Amino acid sequence: MSTLLLDKNQKKYERIINILAVVIPIAVAAILGIRQKVELGAWTKVLPHVIGVINTLTSIFLLLGYYFIKKNNRTAHRQMMMSAFALGAVFLVCYILYHISNESTAFGGTGAVLRFTYYFLLISHIVLSIVVVWFVLRAVYFAMTNQLPQHRKAAKFAFPIWLYVSVSGVIVYLMISPYYV
Repeated sequence: MSTLLLDKNQKKYERIINILAVVIPIAVAAILGIRQKVELGAWTKVLPHVIGVINTLTSIFLLLGYYFIKKNNRTAHRQMMMSAFALGAVFLVCYILYHISNESTAFGGTGAVLRFTYYFLLISHIVLSIVVVWFVLRAVYFAMTNQLPQHRKAAKFAFPIWLYVSVSGVIVYLMISPYYV
């Protein structure tokens, strides 16, 4: 009976994860597509810098989480990874608040190599940030439900993609930050 209940609950949560992994990127894209900006105040102008810090901290927490699991320190690993996950939620809120209230900033860099590098990083960052949602949600779910073999399988994909997304986010921020108004 308890195995049947666990299977039923797991299917329910996996369905929720699948829905969120589709709805979150679509909702963000829809919000970004709104041409009319909402006036939230001048404070929103600092959000790109906050987002840069969030991505930096996320990268650090991910690397520390990896380090701690390699040292078999599960408690510290969990703290680092849950901190990175929480920062992901804060990032999403800040990102949405900034983009609903401010026009996008154009990259002002010159030279073919610099522009190619910026747009390659930006596009790969965006595409992989969409892909990683599903893996991260699964990895967190399996960790929280103590399904460690499934957690390891999900984390094998989630970790490198998530780390790339957070590091590339920092690099993209540093490349565009001189052009913020």
